[in-house]
Amino acid sequence: MNAVITGANRGIGKALTENFASTGYDIWACARKYNKDFEDHLRQLADKYHVDIQPVYFDLADTEQTKAAVTNIIKEKKDIDVLINNAGIAHGGLLTMTPIEKMKEVYEVNVFAQVQIMQLIARRMMKQKSGCIINMCSVGGIETEPGYLAYGSSKAALIWITRSAAKELGKYNIRVNGIAPGLVETDMGNYKSEEEKNKVLQRMSLGRTGSPEEIASAALYIASDAASYMTGHIMVLDGGRV
Repeated sequence: MNAVITGANRGIGKALTENFASTGYDIWACARKYNKDFEDHLRQLADKYHVDIQPVYFDLADTEQTKAAVTNIIKEKKDIDVLINNAGIAHGGLLTMTPIEKMKEVYEVNVFAQVQIMQLIARRMMKQKSGCIINMCSVGGIETEPGYLAYGSSKAALIWITRSAAKELGKYNIRVNGIAPGLVETDMGNYKSEEEKNKVLQRMSLGRTGSPEEIASAALYIASDAASYMTGHIMVLDGGRV
C-alpha cells in the first residue's frame, strides 16, 4: 500500500509517517524544503519497518511547484491508496487586524493547495476505482472564536470541501474524510498564548492537550478497512470540548 503525506517533517505529519510506515505503507513524505535530519529520520523509519519512504519537496504556496511534485509522484505509476493533506499554516488575528494579503496567504496553503493536490491525486484514484483521502481540518473550523478569522475560516472551507468531495468521489469507491483536532502538542499550536491555551484546557473533559500520535492513530483507522463505510465525516478529536 502507498500513501502521500504532506507536512511530514514535524508534529502530526511526523507521527503520521511513522504510524503508516509501521503498518507496511510505502510513503511519499512531503515537506516544504530539504532537511538532512528529516531525510535521516525517513531512512531510519524505512530500515526499521522495511518499507520505501521517499522525501518530496515543494512549497504549498507555489502552485507550479505543487503541481510538478504531485505529477512526479503520479508518474511513478503506482497506486495511491491514501492521501493525507496534513500541511497547513496558522494565523491569529481579529477581523479588523487581519490584512487581506494575510488572508490570501493562509487560503493559498490551507485551501487552494489542498484542493489542487486532491484534484491531481483523485484522478489517479478514479482510475484505480479506490482510494482514501484524509484532510486535516480543525476544531477552529467548527467553533467560532474571535481572533482566528483567517485560520478558522480556511479550515471551515476545508471541511465543506471534504464533504463535497466525498459526495462526488463516492461512486469511484474513494472515501474522503477529515480530522478536526483540538489543542495538540505541536509547533503549530504555539501561536496561541498561554492564556488562550488555559481557557481551552478548562473546557476540555480530559483536561489535557492531545498528542500527534493520537491524531495519527485516528488517521490510520480512517484509512483502514475497519472504516470502509465512513466517508464525508469530520472526526473531532478535541479532548471533549463540550
